[in-house]
Amino acid sequence: MLAAQNNHPLTLAPAPDDRHRLAALQRYQGLDTAACGDFDFLTELAASVCGVPYAFISLVGAEHVSIKAFTGLALASLPREECYCSLAVLGQSATEIADLSLDPRTAAMPMTVGAPQMRMYSSVALTSPDGHAIGTLSVMDTRPGRLSGEQARLLRGLARQVMALFEARLHEQALNKARAELEALATTDPLTGLHNRRTLTQRLTFEVARTRRFRTPLSALMIRLDDVTALRRRHGDAALDQVLANVGRLLRENVRVIDVAGRYDADTLCVVLPNTPRDGAVTLAETLRGKIAAQIHRDAGRLLPVTASIGVGAFDQMEISDADSLLHQAGQALGRATSAGRNRVEC
Repeated sequence: MLAAQNNHPLTLAPAPDDRHRLAALQRYQGLDTAACGDFDFLTELAASVCGVPYAFISLVGAEHVSIKAFTGLALASLPREECYCSLAVLGQSATEIADLSLDPRTAAMPMTVGAPQMRMYSSVALTSPDGHAIGTLSVMDTRPGRLSGEQARLLRGLARQVMALFEARLHEQALNKARAELEALATTDPLTGLHNRRTLTQRLTFEVARTRRFRTPLSALMIRLDDVTALRRRHGDAALDQVLANVGRLLRENVRVIDVAGRYDADTLCVVLPNTPRDGAVTLAETLRGKIAAQIHRDAGRLLPVTASIGVGAFDQMEISDADSLLHQAGQALGRATSAGRNRVEC
């Protein structure tokens, strides 16, 4: 808010383009500037070149001001009507007030009338590349005064550096997101959301090595949808893909964080179960079999009944002592489950 000379607050109306300004601000509000000491350094530098004890980097939202970095006074957030930097969004590229207690806009603000009783205020708007003032780099003092021409010039230069740093952090964030998406594409089966076969094999090799070293139990499940050929013939590839996607989601929701669920081939899924003996693997397999059978799949409004057969393999440090033999054992058990009538678990 603004403060009138009779100390009754006036409503601070949003700038005419505040909606667009807030949209520009949204790009920067999620940045974790606390993890970057460069912003603190810029406030220290601003305070030093301006010869004042306080400096702040602030982002002005619709109702609150977020303090992204500070020197001299620790602040995190303030109501917009209590913050001097709200003036920056009214279209002035720079704001300087020699004595806050004598200016009707700021005389009644809490930091003027209460501790630390600010008097001098000078700021430069932080302007986004599309021309919107999203916040300020400001300096303050408890004594009245003004910046020299050289100090004002340096403060404007530092404000440009603040925005350059915001932009650099924004680009870094986008780059990290793109890298994560590429990594997910390289390791994840796009249809089921499970690990792809290459990643599944890598993780299994790691778990086998750990099992050998620490002699802990290790099991694996091979899961195949029953009568896939008939399902594809009757309902088409799109319906089969939807069923596989649904079953993949079911597996993701019903295995532990340490388990490794992946797509082994076109219609076979695999779950590697570290620290799990055969009995525990069989129990999980029965649970998954029941949940798959109970899942609801639809094609053009029609229900698609789907079941799965599951084979269980278990590491025994002797005959089953490597990744290939473990998968082979689980695959043989899967074959027996299919031959014995489907929708069953064999080990």
